[in-house]
Amino acid sequence: MRSRARARRVKMILMDVDGTLTDGRLSVLSDGEEIKSYNVKDGLGALLAQLVDIKLGIITGKTSEGLVKRAERLKITELHQAVINKKPVFDDILRRHGLAPEEVAYIGDDLGDLEIMAACGFAAAVGDAHRAVKKQAHYICKLDGGRGAFRELVDFVIDAQGKWGVVSARFKSIFDRKI
Repeated sequence: MRSRARARRVKMILMDVDGTLTDGRLSVLSDGEEIKSYNVKDGLGALLAQLVDIKLGIITGKTSEGLVKRAERLKITELHQAVINKKPVFDDILRRHGLAPEEVAYIGDDLGDLEIMAACGFAAAVGDAHRAVKKQAHYICKLDGGRGAFRELVDFVIDAQGKWGVVSARFKSIFDRKI
């Protein structure tokens, strides 16, 4: 099945964080706290996905209070941190949301993402992903992790589903209410 056909079925997008929503770099302060940077374009991608009723979730191996705040700001309620074996969490999310694997997209960058990528209906890799991840992907982003790759994936799914008109109408209504 081709990438666009797979993207048409997507009702939820799950993602990794480090190397996917971020560029993989960590700044470590003297007290040991780690700081990550997120791309505002990816944040807008989260809003666009939600405007067309695509659910979002994060499954990551690391823990970060900053990520909790970022997920809250983006209204992502499925946040799973410190997860080494991601597949059981993936299975639980599907069960709780009543989704089939083919209705879920996953975007990742490294070896810890391969099991979910093999299980989901639409697997995506950031542009600078490990070669094994790219080999598993149905779609390889042109953009790198933390550089708008997630937004690129969302745009691809919205385009495949023919929902840009919905995005425009709902986006406009948000700004009409706030002015």
